[in-house]
Formats: sequence, structure tokens, C-alpha cells
Amino acid sequence: MFTRWFLLIAALGFLSRNAGAGDWPQWRGPNRDNKVVGFTVPSAWPKELTRKWKVTVGDGLASPALVGGKLFVFTRQGNDEVTRCLEADTGKEVWIEKYQAVPVTGAAAGFKGNERFTGPRSSPAVGDGKVCTFGVGGVLSCFNAEDGKLLWRKDTKSVPRFFTSTSPLIEDGLCIIHTGGNDRGQLTAYELATGAEKWKWAGDAPSYGSPVIATLAGIKQVVELDEKGLIGVAVADGKLLWKASLSQGRYQTATPVIDKDLVICSGYAFTIEKKDDGLAAKQLWKGQAPHQYNTPVLKDGFLYGLTGSGRGTKLFCQDAKTGTVAWEDTTSRGDCGYVFDAGSVLVELSSDMNLVVFKPSEKDFEEVAKYKVAETPTWASPILDGKRIFVKDRDSIAMWSIE
Repeated sequence: MFTRWFLLIAALGFLSRNAGAGDWPQWRGPNRDNKVVGFTVPSAWPKELTRKWKVTVGDGLASPALVGGKLFVFTRQGNDEVTRCLEADTGKEVWIEKYQAVPVTGAAAGFKGNERFTGPRSSPAVGDGKVCTFGVGGVLSCFNAEDGKLLWRKDTKSVPRFFTSTSPLIEDGLCIIHTGGNDRGQLTAYELATGAEKWKWAGDAPSYGSPVIATLAGIKQVVELDEKGLIGVAVADGKLLWKASLSQGRYQTATPVIDKDLVICSGYAFTIEKKDDGLAAKQLWKGQAPHQYNTPVLKDGFLYGLTGSGRGTKLFCQDAKTGTVAWEDTTSRGDCGYVFDAGSVLVELSSDMNLVVFKPSEKDFEEVAKYKVAETPTWASPILDGKRIFVKDRDSIAMWSIE
């Protein structure tokens, strides 16, 4: 019964230090924190949004990426996993590449009645002129972003119980991915230019969440939620720096939220401190809102996200210093969703196809605007850029304009 939630939430990613101001090159944006740069908040929100174009691209829960005026979309059509590059302004196809993918079977193949989701859950990563994708059966591919030429490919044969959801991470000329199946796995760094393995840390199996880059206690590291808990691994050489266990069960789906030396994930908060010759994670709190299947956004010392699962999913606000819930809205908002820091407002898209704009406040939920932006469930994360909002539904992607 867990299937519908963690397949979606964890679907996704990339990191690029040379991305433009309005680019959204990976899962949760340039820094994987859902903080939007370059979005134009209108002085008065319109009654409706204007749909400029809509293109059928295929099935999947993966979120698109936006770099240099191009959209990169990773989906499934028939037996193939398909990577597309589209013009963001028009939806016109620039290039397309595909390969035959493994079938998705069992409980992972569908949810919500007769709906089936056999497409990729992992979002494309765009950086240094490359596009990296990670398929449901563990196929890691690297393409030239300009023309779609395949540069290298690794068949890692990673098939966790509910297939892959963790997203590739591009950093310092490396493509970093956690592969493996149940019980065992490895976090591996491949050279982005060649696909050659640079380092590997072998340990617990991957989660259904995605890693982030953070400098904690003065050391640059990959921070990730694996099958059993949180880990910090040095970017330079793959050395395990610290580890923290969580008691959330096996199906971990969250992406870590970083605030200086504080790591917040799956309803827990840890401070990372120097200890003896290494680092250690000290638990700061275990909060009232577990947000196991949704990753909140941090704004002005408070976390805004969704808690619960199924039709009971609700927006909440939580003190990041103590874990105390400031408020929880009463409205059910689909099976899952995403909250973005868009500056003066917060923007949330739920799987129920509704885009909600609300004010950041620790006092109470205050809605500013609400729009229906699709006709089929919206499991993938949207992209907000300028006056545009890109929304992936069950098998299509559309561009909406604020006018």
C-alpha cells in the first residue's frame, strides 16, 4: 500500500553550478531546495492561467528540467524509455532518444484504480552540457544536451522492490548515483565526460529519495537518505563521513533539507558536528509532522510541506528549530504534492491537479489563488520560471502563462 506515495515523491534530479538564473536543471531546482529564482509574482493574480501549449510525451513520474530555454523530459512510451528536448517557448521537439526498458510489474506498476505508471520515476540531471537519466531498471545514460547524442551508458541492473526512484546528481564533473536492490547498494561517482568510475561507497540499498550536495562541518559531501537512514559521503573520494539511523520503516522517500550544519529529513533533524577525527550526527528533534512521503521547503526558519498520505494529505507549517507544528490545514490535497518558495508567496501543486498559491506565515494557512492545471493526475513536480509554469500530467507536458 506504500507504493503510490514513495514512487512519486522520490522520483527525481541534478545539480549544475553554471545554470542560468531561471534554470531548473534538476529535482527541486539548482540547489535541490525548491527555492525558485526568476519567478515573477504578479501584483494581482489572474482569475485563470492561460495555457500556451501542450505536448504528449509519455507516461512517467519524473519531473522535467529546464536549462537554456530547453526542456528535458524523461518518460516511457510503449516499451521504450524516452528522453526528449523541447523548446520551452513552443513545446517544439528539438531531439529525441530512446532505448528499450525493462517492464514494470507487480505493485509498482500502478495505483489509483486502473491507472498504470510504468514510466521512469527519476528526473533528468542537466549540467556541463550533458543530460543524465536513470531508468526504472537501473540504466544510467549520459547524452549531449545540444543534440541528444549518447555519450555513455551503464546498465547497473538496479531494481529495488518498487523500481528506481533516486535521481542522478551532477557535481564537480561527476555523475553520482546510488544503485542496488533490496538490502545492499553502492553510491558511485562516474566521470561525467567519460563514464569512468572515480569512486564507490558500498553500503545500504538506495532509498526512493534523492541526494543533495552540502558543506557540513567544513566538508563538502553528498547527503542522502538510504534504505535505513541518512549518510554523508565525501564528494572528493567517496569516504563515509557520518551515518544516522531513522525509525521510519524501509520505504524512505524524502530528499534531505539543509540549513547550515542542520540536516532535516523524514521528520528528523540532525546537526553534523566534528567528533574526534571525523564527523557525527546529533539528533536535534523528531517532529510531529513526519513528512515521510513529501519533502518540505524551508523558508525563514519554518518548513512548509505536506503530511499524511492518500486523500488525507494536508499542508503544514513546522518550526525548523524545534520540530513543533505551527499549523496544519484541514483541506485534503490529493495523494502527494510539492511546495515551492517563490519569494513573497509559496506555491503548491498536488496530484489532484490543483496549483495553490498561499502566503508564508507561521500563524495560519492563507490561500491567495488556486488553479486547475491538468485533466489527469499531476504526480511530477512543476517548474516555475518568469511568468511561466510547466506542468507534467499523466502523459503530457503543458506550459501555462500568468497574464
